[in-house]
Amino acid sequence: MSTASSSSKEGATPYVPQIKLDRSSPVPLYFQISEPIATLINDGTLPAGTRLEDELSMAARLQVSRPTARQALQRLVDRGLLTRRRGVGTLVSPPHVHRPMELTSLLSDLTDAGHHVSTSITRYEMRAATQEEAKALGVDEGEVVAHIERIRYADDEPIAILTNLLPADITPTMQELENDSLYELMRRRDVVLTSAHQVIGARTASSKEARLLNESRGAAVLTARRTTYDPSGRVVEHGNHIYRASRYSFETTLFSN
Repeated sequence: MSTASSSSKEGATPYVPQIKLDRSSPVPLYFQISEPIATLINDGTLPAGTRLEDELSMAARLQVSRPTARQALQRLVDRGLLTRRRGVGTLVSPPHVHRPMELTSLLSDLTDAGHHVSTSITRYEMRAATQEEAKALGVDEGEVVAHIERIRYADDEPIAILTNLLPADITPTMQELENDSLYELMRRRDVVLTSAHQVIGARTASSKEARLLNESRGAAVLTARRTTYDPSGRVVEHGNHIYRASRYSFETTLFSN
């Protein structure tokens, strides 16, 4: 059981959950700690950015072992409800992003879900296609293509690293991409997006990816490799994207034959 006292944002006094433990119960102590906190997060009592007390203080206050307190908090981290930040502490995570498996842009999906979306472009260049890039886009090696790398933010939190290859003649400008979705900008250029082949995967983040996504090194990430086609079968975009597994999931509906 837990009651909420005044919550604390990042940098303020940590929030201390008032939890009553039943040491005679067969329910593990770490579970008795984690679940009341999860309830406070899910019902909105603890808003995103609230900083919780550290595991050492929690263990001493609740008179449990430090591994028990650590296991309770880690359970919430694994469920995407809490985020650990070096030098800051343990914070309530922003709401999880659920994305339908449709031929839509991440920006429009996030906006439709009510998130404040922003973009940082880390790379934008026109260059001669390598053999691998030419194969991905279905063009000749050496043909000029666009290579674009972006970080997408939802509610000021990094959610994805987006890497795209496009034919140069239909590539939006860097300024346009800072404010609009790639797919919407392509449609304005009369590019019709009819189908895509997409492969979803999972792996651990590299040190650079973890830093860009504000995750710990080795954190789980989702990957998506997508090739998009116009009605003639021309490849109009090839993307390799990385998403925070702690903040992001794909959704799809399956039908029986």
